[in-house]
Amino acid sequence: MALDTIIELQDVSVFQKDILVLSGVSMSVERGQFCYLIGRTGSGKSSLLKTLYADLPLVDGYGRVAGIDLKDIRDRDIPYLRRKIGIVFQDFQLLNDRTVKDNLLFVMKATGWRDRIAMEERMEDVLSKVGLSTKGFKKPHQLSGGEQQRVVIARALINDPDVILADEPTGNLDPETSEGIMDLMLDISTSGRAVLMATHDYSLFSKFPARIFKCEGGKVTATGHPATE
Repeated sequence: MALDTIIELQDVSVFQKDILVLSGVSMSVERGQFCYLIGRTGSGKSSLLKTLYADLPLVDGYGRVAGIDLKDIRDRDIPYLRRKIGIVFQDFQLLNDRTVKDNLLFVMKATGWRDRIAMEERMEDVLSKVGLSTKGFKKPHQLSGGEQQRVVIARALINDPDVILADEPTGNLDPETSEGIMDLMLDISTSGRAVLMATHDYSLFSKFPARIFKCEGGKVTATGHPATE
């Protein structure tokens, strides 16, 4: 695995329980690279992402993410892996009874932060990065959909991860808001992180061209330019 390769899979099979979803998966994503993951519903996109953050076990083949071997990872080491990965969900999964800052604090405490001053500084930094400096006291229901997705991205950035895995982050947003989220995701990749984003929204490709991995027929194929089909 090259020094700047953040995701590397070689001849990997992806299973959901006992069902083979993808086979012979070989792919790599470098530091600072933004990539799309596309395919029809049920084609294996989410299962592939879950394998990358060890929610599904790697049964065969070779896989490393952020320098960690997925096949030999022990349960007790999975939290360490996930500190190196920022996960962005389509449905936000925010704690609605807590403020934006308290949502971030929840993650920080769960991942070992203890210094309250350092925690406050980190929260201010990530909220500034996602354009929400003045929204930390609000609860999710007081924010627009686009603002909630920015909170999710701030949460994903809180531990300064090597890679962002985003599952349909623009799926519930209008086109203008989606473009703002895309600008933010690209900024994140140019800051030196790898970003792998699952999407159904092929309209993004013309304005935000990037490498594409396509799940189809139980396989993953790569192209260096946007697909047109």
